[in-house]
Amino acid sequence: MPTVHVFGRDHINTDEIIPARHLTTDVESELARYAMEDYDKDFVRRVQPGDIIVAGADFGCGSSREHAVWALRGAGVSAVLAPNFARIYYRNSINNGFLALECEGVVEAFQDGDQATLDLKGGTVTNTRTGQTLRFVPVPQFALDVQQAGGWLEYMKANETPAPTPQEEQHA
Repeated sequence: MPTVHVFGRDHINTDEIIPARHLTTDVESELARYAMEDYDKDFVRRVQPGDIIVAGADFGCGSSREHAVWALRGAGVSAVLAPNFARIYYRNSINNGFLALECEGVVEAFQDGDQATLDLKGGTVTNTRTGQTLRFVPVPQFALDVQQAGGWLEYMKANETPAPTPQEEQHA
């Protein structure tokens, strides 16, 4: 069951998610070593594959770097839940097959270290300590398909239709 890491402050920017001084690579496992380090130096030691971040409003504001998504995904984070996201971060999340789930009241519903169950189809997250269940904005099937494929490029490759041959075009 995923552990929740609460970063309750609003406006956590991409430089706090992955500091610019570490943008020397696009390898997720390398970026992961520095995820959230300016906000919480111990985060990468605590996070486990599948864990969830709960954050305040406007998560991912600032520059449009995809590295912010890559660093969290590389660290093993499976989803970020926040009341809302900076639009470019939200789109980068979808494009990279990462879950950014908009959920009102999520910061107040969790404490750091709580465990949660996430129901993507049902659109709910439940705090297993308190039993409280919150609804999040449903994830469109398209975004789930991209997430399952591992990102936009992988999705496009898997759903690519071959170009018609000249003979096929002639008969069309």
